[in-house]
Amino acid sequence: MSLTYWIPFFIVVLGNIGYHMVAKATPTAAPPFLALSVTYLVSFLLCAAAYVVTGPSLRQDLSALNWASAAWGLTLVAVEFGYILLYRAGWKISMASLLANVSVALLLAGIGVLLYKDVLMPRQIIGIILCLAGVFFLRP
Repeated sequence: MSLTYWIPFFIVVLGNIGYHMVAKATPTAAPPFLALSVTYLVSFLLCAAAYVVTGPSLRQDLSALNWASAAWGLTLVAVEFGYILLYRAGWKISMASLLANVSVALLLAGIGVLLYKDVLMPRQIIGIILCLAGVFFLRP
């Protein structure tokens, strides 16, 4: 497999590590939605600058969007607000992401089969069984 296959994976992994470290470092005295507003302002400025640099055609590009961009924004706020609350509730950084991501992966496996006609191979089913066992042992 080429580097172009693995680079996005490492971006996701490194981004997630930073994400959880910063979410855990968000002061408990800071109102979560204010903290998220600053987060999204910085994100907006970075994304807008990156979009401009790539030589866009705003009118044409806007017409290519659909409902998914707005829905994505809603889901991002839910995830980030949820993690802030998890860490404020006392979850350990080593467990919160692990348990949440395994749970998400298990649910997405089922959604993939039911809605997207994904096919699970026997070794993937074994992996799901191992994940379920892991969730059992990781539960608080």
